[in-house]
Amino acid sequence: MSVASGDQRGAVVRVTYLELRAPPTLREYGGPERIERERMTRSTYLWLYRRVGASVLWDQRLAISSDALDSLLAGDALAIYVLRGGDDKPIGFCEFDRQGFPEIELKNFGVIPAVQGRGLGSWLLSVALQAQWQSGASRIWLHTDTWDHPAAVKIYERAGFQIFDVRDELAAPL
Repeated sequence: MSVASGDQRGAVVRVTYLELRAPPTLREYGGPERIERERMTRSTYLWLYRRVGASVLWDQRLAISSDALDSLLAGDALAIYVLRGGDDKPIGFCEFDRQGFPEIELKNFGVIPAVQGRGLGSWLLSVALQAQWQSGASRIWLHTDTWDHPAAVKIYERAGFQIFDVRDELAAPL
């Protein structure tokens, strides 16, 4: 979502803001994969974060200190749903920031490139959204930008999100 090297400072990106204000529909999937809410260690989290986000230049979690990330992962502000393959290795995740509850921000979401296009991301998103909605959320929102996966907005719209704003903004760590 942004560039860690800083060589894109001053770049303008189109940012699309979306929100979900109604219960999401749960998608079914019958493969060997599983999804569970987990508390992740820093090393496992960063391993998965890098594999999911490398192609779209995620860097926000890489820029914070180890202590700050440990605190974030151990606290109650995040809810992380991990998609694991049949071999139990993590292959995707969906991360929510619950600090503004009952409004919840979908902070990071994706699957590793090797499993994209199989419907696993849509399934992960629907399971995670359903769980967060059932926790009493009144609104789940997110933003995505032109550096993100080209199908991102369509995936979110299929999950029930609606666009509420589109802006051109200076690139910043996401």
